[in-house]
Amino acid sequence: MQFQLTKNFIGTLKQKIEAKDREWILQNVIELHHADIADVLEELSNDEAKYVYYLSDEDVQADILMDLQDESRDRFIESLSTKELANQMEHLDSDDAADILGELSEEEIQEVISQMQDDSAAEDIVDLLNYDEDIAGGLMQKEFLKVELDWPVNRALKQLRRQAEEVERVYNIFVTDEFDHLLGVLSLKRLLIANSSTKIAELYNSKNIISVKTSETPEQVALLMEKYNLVSVPVVDYQNKLVGRITLDDVVDFLKEEADKDFQLATGISEPMQSDATIWEIAKARLPWLVVGLAGGILGAKVISGFEVSIANIPELAFFIPLITAMGGNVGVQSSAIVVQSLARGEQQIGSILSKIWKETLVGLLNGVLLSLLIFGIATVFGGLGLGLVVSISLFTVIIVAAIFGTFIPLVLNKYNIDPALATGPFITTMNDVVGLFIYFSIGLIIFSMMA
Repeated sequence: MQFQLTKNFIGTLKQKIEAKDREWILQNVIELHHADIADVLEELSNDEAKYVYYLSDEDVQADILMDLQDESRDRFIESLSTKELANQMEHLDSDDAADILGELSEEEIQEVISQMQDDSAAEDIVDLLNYDEDIAGGLMQKEFLKVELDWPVNRALKQLRRQAEEVERVYNIFVTDEFDHLLGVLSLKRLLIANSSTKIAELYNSKNIISVKTSETPEQVALLMEKYNLVSVPVVDYQNKLVGRITLDDVVDFLKEEADKDFQLATGISEPMQSDATIWEIAKARLPWLVVGLAGGILGAKVISGFEVSIANIPELAFFIPLITAMGGNVGVQSSAIVVQSLARGEQQIGSILSKIWKETLVGLLNGVLLSLLIFGIATVFGGLGLGLVVSISLFTVIIVAAIFGTFIPLVLNKYNIDPALATGPFITTMNDVVGLFIYFSIGLIIFSMMA
């Protein structure tokens, strides 16, 4: 039965913690799935959470820690001494431990590492900390199963049993030579049914081995794993030496983080926000793009003031200002979203990009024609033939220009290694507002002067 977290349960648990009722907590909390235990700890104070946390087994503690929400985990870790934190790092997968320590200062990292008793685990974490977090080396973990080419099956099984103690999930067995060069993969089934004296060289598969370099981007890793339907991929250095593996759950976590960042950028939030952020922190994160919007509004007002005489003579022009700005912003955001999505999927070839541009241009033309015809009739009813022509031609032009802006701006940002998600939201909308108003009033001035 699925566990249901209720206020009554949390209230009872707090009372049991205060009474130090270990038996009740062991039976009603520690027996839960580690993800449910993490949910429970989210509702407790640091001291209460630590009391429950340390009642669980060390292996389960690692799972609970990684299931906590980022802000809760950060808060929990801050409450641990360096000795306690060092002990926790020894029971985490190396990539998770490196991610946690990577948030600390250099002095804190050194202090934690120096207090770790497992030298091998400490070396793995230090090795991973040397990689940037935005490359495959920073995403990989050091725990994996490997056998050497010239080992007989009986020796391989002994080594794998020893290695398996450190590996939480077994997906592949990698085959290397004595110098750790990746040669292939080994089927667990073939290993189990083989004669004990059979050499690994007779059992392994060396064809079509998929691996990634430590310097490749997580996006490239994700595309590769999606293309070949992999749950785990080996990571090699420039000498083709096996140095780690990346599992599907690590890639999913990375993509979720990137999606959150892109969403925040697209909606005008420049920094990641946690649920316990202060009012000032939230305001500071949103302020840069609000300033961009303010600047756009000022420019828009300046454009309108430049056509003040035209508006005074033809006040009907003012009726459709919101329409022009809204449509330009909507079309621009739609086009940029399509391009940003394509870039996020790794479509970098010029043919694919040109195809997207051409397709968006045609979509803009079609939508421009249909919407212009619709608004022509409405505007003509409101203000006559002249206004109908001005609004319809302006809307058509603004839609085309917005589609072009929305397509090209993400490509330009991506070319200069700037996150193309910046193109969506406030940036495109503000830009199209200003340009759209200028187009609208310019066309209005031209057409009405011709009809005068």
